[in-house]
Amino acid sequence: MLETLDLNLKLDRGTYVRELTRRQIELRELGYQIYLQGRPVIIVFEGWDAAGKGGAIKRITERLDPRAYSVYPISAPQGDEKTKHYLYRFWKRLPENGQIGIFDRSWYGRVLVERVEGFASEAEWRRSYREINTFEGQLRDSGAILFKFWLHISRDEQLARFEHRQQIGYKAWKLTSEDWRNREKWPQYTAAVEEMLLRTSTRSAPWSLIEGNDKSWARVQILSKLVEGLSRELKYQPADPLEHEKKKRKLRL
Repeated sequence: MLETLDLNLKLDRGTYVRELTRRQIELRELGYQIYLQGRPVIIVFEGWDAAGKGGAIKRITERLDPRAYSVYPISAPQGDEKTKHYLYRFWKRLPENGQIGIFDRSWYGRVLVERVEGFASEAEWRRSYREINTFEGQLRDSGAILFKFWLHISRDEQLARFEHRQQIGYKAWKLTSEDWRNREKWPQYTAAVEEMLLRTSTRSAPWSLIEGNDKSWARVQILSKLVEGLSRELKYQPADPLEHEKKKRKLRL
């Protein structure tokens, strides 16, 4: 699946700014509908290290009411979470009705990092495909709106971003020895991602694969898919802000 993505896709600066603004304003309007209709929304981000997950989340939340969403950066389980089923810590972070929960990495760690690094036995991670599909099916059956994004970049692009982070003081903290070690296991992670996409992209909870070599393209694609998906689920079409501006200019003339 990953090989079918065209990582050369790009947006020029002007198109990016215009489409980003359009989609953010539409998403803000849809955010109010989420509240009015009382639908919980769950947005899952997975992808390679340095693929742009944090930047995409920032653009999603930029114009939203800060009371309407929560962002959960997921790392290794801590404390009593280690002693419970791996889905436990996600169940307790699910958004309330009318709220948005954004997961920067998620329960898919079970079939990615835990699989590749040996933190879960083969029997455990193989069983988790069924568990995850059941979990997501329960969410959808209860009325939740679920989005799953995989941000894909090339290995060369990842290296360029790693090196850039090393050179910029305020970004250097993002880069760890673990990131470099994970790069060495690119083939193993690729195999894990491919199987994850094949076995957990269901009719009710499909994956959206995002070409991420160009951050502008990736951010606009993610926002567009959110706007389109929410409009469909909420049965509400937000006004096009650019069309509104055109009409206002015509009236002035």
